[in-house]
Amino acid sequence: MTRKPTLYTHDDPKARAAQDVAAEVADRIDTALHAAFSPLTGGLSPSALGLVYMDWALHLAASPGKQGELMMSAATKWGEYSRYLTQCMMSGGEGPCSQAHRKDRRFRHPDWEAKPFAAYKEAFLMAQEWWQEATTHVQGVSEANEKAISFAARQALDALSPANFPMTNPEIIEKTVETNGMNIVHGIANYMDDLRHIMAHERFGDTSEYKVGETLAVTPGKVVYRNHLIELIQYEPATDKVRPEPVLIVPAWIMKYYILDLSQQNSMVKYLTEQGYTVFMISWRNPGAEDSELGFDDYRQMGTMAAIDQVQKITGAPKVHTAGYCLGGTLLGVTAATMARDGDERLASMTLFAAQIDFTEAGELMLFINESQVAFLEDMMWKQGYLDAAQMSGAFQILRSADLVWSRIQHEYLMGEKPRYNDLMTWNADTTRMPARMHSEYLRKLFLNNDFADGKFMVGKEPVFPGDITLPIFAVGTETDHVAPWKSAFKIESLTRSDVTFVLTNGGHNAGVVSEPGHPRRHYMVHTSSDRDRYLSPEHWQEVADRHEGSWWPEWTAWLDLQSGTPVAPPKMGKPLCDAPGTYVMME
Repeated sequence: MTRKPTLYTHDDPKARAAQDVAAEVADRIDTALHAAFSPLTGGLSPSALGLVYMDWALHLAASPGKQGELMMSAATKWGEYSRYLTQCMMSGGEGPCSQAHRKDRRFRHPDWEAKPFAAYKEAFLMAQEWWQEATTHVQGVSEANEKAISFAARQALDALSPANFPMTNPEIIEKTVETNGMNIVHGIANYMDDLRHIMAHERFGDTSEYKVGETLAVTPGKVVYRNHLIELIQYEPATDKVRPEPVLIVPAWIMKYYILDLSQQNSMVKYLTEQGYTVFMISWRNPGAEDSELGFDDYRQMGTMAAIDQVQKITGAPKVHTAGYCLGGTLLGVTAATMARDGDERLASMTLFAAQIDFTEAGELMLFINESQVAFLEDMMWKQGYLDAAQMSGAFQILRSADLVWSRIQHEYLMGEKPRYNDLMTWNADTTRMPARMHSEYLRKLFLNNDFADGKFMVGKEPVFPGDITLPIFAVGTETDHVAPWKSAFKIESLTRSDVTFVLTNGGHNAGVVSEPGHPRRHYMVHTSSDRDRYLSPEHWQEVADRHEGSWWPEWTAWLDLQSGTPVAPPKMGKPLCDAPGTYVMME
């Protein structure tokens, strides 16, 4: 948590002390107030959005030319809509009445092309187009604020979509007729069940089919090391011989590790052991209020560095392959840069799954990360010592409100459908917390100020810089990632002095990574750039990359094989503390 220094107005020590006390009291009052009403805003700063709105509104008010353009556009669209309605009425019958150039996945059902629903849809899509025009290209509005206000307008319009209301959604009307209204009865039951989960602070969804240690995270292994922050899991070998360099996987602390060890058919851990690798996995502790002062460097020292030390101690291997997922990849990048700075050459390679090192183009999440939002989150975390999943989920749900909010309301509450949970959805509901200090440091130093990419991130008394990294790197981006956009993950190519093999796979932040061989409708692109090659833009990279069908996992293990030595007998297991998946993963 940061606090600006007191501006003293007196030289007298007693007066200064009184000012300090007054400033501290004022700071506590403001912090307590912000923390108190933070649940009402879903963890989002109302001041941040207010500043964005004022920037747009004031500049628009001072732009009569833009106002005239918008009035002209509104008149044109009204005329177009009037002609459209006239043509529909003149066509007669019940045939389709649609505009081919306007498409939206919310209106895929064929009944949206019938009257009167096509008219509802068309009016909504035209209004959406007009508001996009109104919130963009207003002279004087900063690029960041323009993106934010345009995004906010889309979210407000999404709430008014005709797909959200029973009387204007043909699918809901059809369902109601078919079921004699039982869909509404089931929807109310679903709502009451969700409300019970919220009140009891329980996970959503039926997870009876998927239990950690029973049907999830069941690859055989042992917890071989434990400190206050991590449990280190060593998995049993699945082959007679293994590569001499073990693989250490660093998942994000924002999630439970077993996304990489889901069910037997899609476990990355199981796949790696079957390819002849000794695999270790970090399982992060789910922190509570007592851990509020754990910082980013505690995660580096007690997490990645402690794990690397133990992996070497157990296996005797001089070098270790490392892989980091999401924030775990960011932490691994800082660790690798620190080791390079300090002359520590124990890493054989580094793999990054949907991870960012540079945050200048971190996607739509950047809309929520500014000084106002970070300060608001710090005040919110001050009250409880951590940021919990419910508070984190607000931004992600808003980012994809059409899919995560309104679509859920339509299907569960209006259609009366209860989703059938799969292993990935069950994992997604198994949430974690983040310590206040660590999350504040991450947001300020990395996300907001981009200190690591700029060579200003301090580890110890000296800064670290990704340009010091010379390890072979394998990096994965996913095409529809809303958390770590692939063009942001791609920046690793220009930030280090490494040979980088970059893979772009279809899917999102999670499903694109959990993309096992045999998974239907999978493809990826891959290209390796040497440190000596000239820089390729993301667009140019797509032109020269090779395209393949199927999972990218075999591509990765083939690359690991090239970075590894001749297979040898598996190392002995470390001294077991308990069976995998361990105890930290079970912490609520």
